[in-house]
Amino acid sequence: MSDTPVTMSMVGPVALVSIDDGKVNALTPDLLDSLFGALDAAEAGAGAVVLAGRPGVFSAGLDLNVMRGGGPAANDLLRKGGESFLRLAEFPRPIVAACTGHALAGGAVLLLCCDIRICSAGTYKIGLNEVAIGIPLPSLVVALARARLSPRHFTRACNTARVYSPSEAVEAGFLDEAGATDATGEALRIATELAEGLDANAFAATRRRTCEGLGETIVRD
Repeated sequence: MSDTPVTMSMVGPVALVSIDDGKVNALTPDLLDSLFGALDAAEAGAGAVVLAGRPGVFSAGLDLNVMRGGGPAANDLLRKGGESFLRLAEFPRPIVAACTGHALAGGAVLLLCCDIRICSAGTYKIGLNEVAIGIPLPSLVVALARARLSPRHFTRACNTARVYSPSEAVEAGFLDEAGATDATGEALRIATELAEGLDANAFAATRRRTCEGLGETIVRD
């Protein structure tokens, strides 16, 4: 693990943004700040991005110790988390997720923010389990889920906090592919094809149109 929980390195035209806090990749304020910095660097020089977790864990979501404590600290983390999800969803380059393990709550939201999601082989848990742990889903997360998940699974995933296996998560819409022997390598291959095969200006303009109004959901909450 690096001294910082988020690192960015260039692999050809692709920025590999890796999250590794040595634990469960909880989204703390420091980690989210580090993620913003990595995305700023990626936007300046990359044609596409791969967002990867650590072996066995993609992300456990927003830091529960902060969220369960309530008060201003929890509100600030929720706001920062929303801003980070919006930054990813509106990012003007293609983003491919290398889901290296469990992706719960905010970790599953990270998947919903990415264009293509590849999951490692394993018995992992993926889903929006916020309602089960006493946290209402923010409007931004509901909007992302409505856009990305299968209509058949939208209500169960959001309202009943269903947690999916990777193969089930493909059917639900959290993932595009499960069972990869090297999720990060496969994500890098796909991201390289996107970086080399898509017109950057056309992609950025289309991204703005497909995400129009998404930021208003943060204001609403």
